[in-house]
Amino acid sequence: MKKSILIFTCVFAFTFNAKAQDGLENILFADISDANLLTEAYLKPAAEGFIYGMSSGWFHTAKVHKTLGFDITIGANLSLIPSDKEIFNVNSLNLSDKITKNPITSPTVLGSNDSALQNGFEVTIPANSDPTINNGIHPELVRNFTMPDGFGDDLPLNAAPTPSVQISLGLPYQFEATVRVVPEVGSDDAKGKLFGLGIKKEITDWFGPLDKLPLHVSIMGAFTNMTVTSVIDDPSENGVTITDGLGELKLDSYTVQALASLNFPFINVYGGIGYVSGSSSLNINGTYELEYSGGLGQTYRKTLIDPLNLNYKVSGLTSTIGARLSLGFFKIFGSYTLQEYNTVNAGIAFSFR
Repeated sequence: MKKSILIFTCVFAFTFNAKAQDGLENILFADISDANLLTEAYLKPAAEGFIYGMSSGWFHTAKVHKTLGFDITIGANLSLIPSDKEIFNVNSLNLSDKITKNPITSPTVLGSNDSALQNGFEVTIPANSDPTINNGIHPELVRNFTMPDGFGDDLPLNAAPTPSVQISLGLPYQFEATVRVVPEVGSDDAKGKLFGLGIKKEITDWFGPLDKLPLHVSIMGAFTNMTVTSVIDDPSENGVTITDGLGELKLDSYTVQALASLNFPFINVYGGIGYVSGSSSLNINGTYELEYSGGLGQTYRKTLIDPLNLNYKVSGLTSTIGARLSLGFFKIFGSYTLQEYNTVNAGIAFSFR
């Protein structure tokens, strides 16, 4: 499961597998402000889907454990990508006039895996206009590139998956704490870590006679922090040379919800309503040397250092409905969450007391 978390994160955060890397670094041929806008739009569904996914799956009942009772839960969330997030409108980005040709739309990272090749961009750098190229002395330079295609077609239900492994412990005064922890795992090329903490307080007895019914009511708050780094390899082609390339993703998600569940001996039905917010940042660091052809066999080079810094924020209401089957201490559960990126959650739990 630790490896799964790392694999999922690396795929969505950096898309430096063979398919995506064949175009992502080429965006840097655009003006740096345009490169940031294009990359931000391309990765947006994955960055936002991660936040909503990591905010889900925190509960499968409103009832808290008795003091020192506990459960171990293994689950997965699938944040469904809305169809309008599979492409983005290029013209709405208000790119600079250095982009002299562009398609109207282009796929996002979770879009189609064959449409980007049809969507070419042209960058024109006017003569002697860029001081970072040959000290500002250069002819007009023209460079063409395509955005990387998406790989949503390769994913189950075209959704952003986020696994979750957590331990919940009953505390005095009808409190319960839930912890998600993945210590740093991976290799020198890609590694990540995760920490999350949730607190649930049952308030059923606040409502008088309700504590005699199978109904349980709670309030809950939780947050998750995740950091992943991945080495960006030198493609050794396309006129791009990368030195010390490194991508770093940082993600924070928060949720506050009111919960309710009807707990029967073999099955319970549960739900929640509340608020989700979060942010993520993706930094592309290193030295990137770009090669332009100026005609007559002349070559001009431009060097970028730590070129991309992308930030995403989400917030909104969330509501969940689900059911759990109880087979002694073994539980099977599933739920559906309505939010900007609707999320399916399913898993198993081993629960005691």
